[in-house]
Amino acid sequence: MSKRDLLLALLLVIVWGANFTVIKLGLSGVPSLVLAASRFFIVSVTAIFFVKKPKLHWKYIIAYGLTLGVGQFGLLFYAIEIGMPAGIASIVLQTQPFFTVLLAAVMLGEAVKRQQIVGLFIMAAGLLLISGAYKAGGISSVPMVPFILTISAALFWSISNIVTRFATRDAQKHGEKLDMLGLVVWSSLVPPIPLMLLALLVDSPQEILHALTNLKWISVFSAFYLAFLATLFGYGVWTMLFDKYPTGKVAPLSLLVPVTGLFTAQVVLGEQLTDVQWLGCLVIIVGLLISNFGIPRLKMVK
Repeated sequence: MSKRDLLLALLLVIVWGANFTVIKLGLSGVPSLVLAASRFFIVSVTAIFFVKKPKLHWKYIIAYGLTLGVGQFGLLFYAIEIGMPAGIASIVLQTQPFFTVLLAAVMLGEAVKRQQIVGLFIMAAGLLLISGAYKAGGISSVPMVPFILTISAALFWSISNIVTRFATRDAQKHGEKLDMLGLVVWSSLVPPIPLMLLALLVDSPQEILHALTNLKWISVFSAFYLAFLATLFGYGVWTMLFDKYPTGKVAPLSLLVPVTGLFTAQVVLGEQLTDVQWLGCLVIIVGLLISNFGIPRLKMVK
């Protein structure tokens, strides 16, 4: 990975790590699915006039919008609203690489290297250390329904990654390079209506109207942060990396998100980290390095 792309990836990790705390803050004044819908609505109405539609069949745009916007973020926002701690959410969502590598191997025929398997197992150990050492009482203290919803959000994230790979291959067949930013922007047209329809199933029209007519500044800030930083910048970089590098090399980068996610939740929301959790973060970084660069071999000095 080039130095420029590595820098963008690290900045992405910071933005996405803080993303969970921003969601939690935003939900103090707006129902979860309404906040999720506003995220993509802001993206579509502000960026669509400046970004051309990608030369791509609508089926890929719709599939990406549904899997990413409705599947991943609809489930994630609702899980946080009904009791998923922001810090723990940033951890659980990182099961995405496991789904992605498996789906890429089955659906795309991508080979899984031994170093990736070793690295993923090491990173899984790191996730276990972080989750089990959570000060509130461990992973068992997290309500089961929010936990399952967050796992499901990770699965939808991985499916959206596969959609991107199929879209990239389709573009290449026609001698085109997939416009990743265009895909992110134009797919944002898809989620708002399905998310608002789901919101009406969860909350009453009166509750939604009251929230929208009595907006808090923190909810407005949250919506714009999620739209411009987490979506336009975040997924623009994320899909660009998937376009340039193998899935198994890019997907594990998301495992760095819990480091900044837990730290932000600690500072802003008071979710405390233990020494074992910090150890888990270090283990994740080691696993990430092994997955991407392999196990270094030491030469014997004669």
